[in-house]
Amino acid sequence: MKKKAQISILNGFWILIFAYSCTLMAEITWRYHSFALDANFLMIKQTEIEELWWYKYAFYTHVCTAILALPAGFTQFNLGLLKKRPRLHRTIGYMYVVSILGFAAPSGALIGSVANGGVFAIISFELLALGWFYFTWQAVRLAVQRKINLHHDFMLRSFALTCSAITLRFWKVILVYLFHPNPMDLYQIIAWLGWVPNLLLVEFIIYRKNHNLRNDYGLQGL
Repeated sequence: MKKKAQISILNGFWILIFAYSCTLMAEITWRYHSFALDANFLMIKQTEIEELWWYKYAFYTHVCTAILALPAGFTQFNLGLLKKRPRLHRTIGYMYVVSILGFAAPSGALIGSVANGGVFAIISFELLALGWFYFTWQAVRLAVQRKINLHHDFMLRSFALTCSAITLRFWKVILVYLFHPNPMDLYQIIAWLGWVPNLLLVEFIIYRKNHNLRNDYGLQGL
């Protein structure tokens, strides 16, 4: 009973953190509600807007669809929703997949190709977009094949990259507060910190989960 209470408290804590993070992301997204070409971050992307006809479309496509993936992805790990409302689980899952595969990841790859921070940052954002697309696509393919455990693993990887929108900004605040780096240096650092630690953490979680499953199967065979 005590262990279940501790788990419930911990889950509640992470839900609050995630809800707060989503609220911050919604506030950031709202800054672009006018679709102005000089709003917030776009103030330093005027060269791209003037020289690349597609940039503004790719940018706003990414802003409007990536925010949908955060809450949609989070619900996919709710066992209560999966067991009690499987149809709703699948519907939200479709929204998550379509928002990433159809819009957020491709547009992310486009705007990432001209990211601030030079080649080092561009490589990171391109790998992020490709990994995001690949992990999500694999999750869909494995779900269709009814390979549920592998589907869950790839959904974790996909969502780890989805959360890079949050963690990138957290790292930015921390690094600016502690070290006051040059803006271009900062972009190069957070381009990688935004998603690599997320993926490493998820790989550790997947390893532990699958290791425990193998041990359980081994005990059942004794």
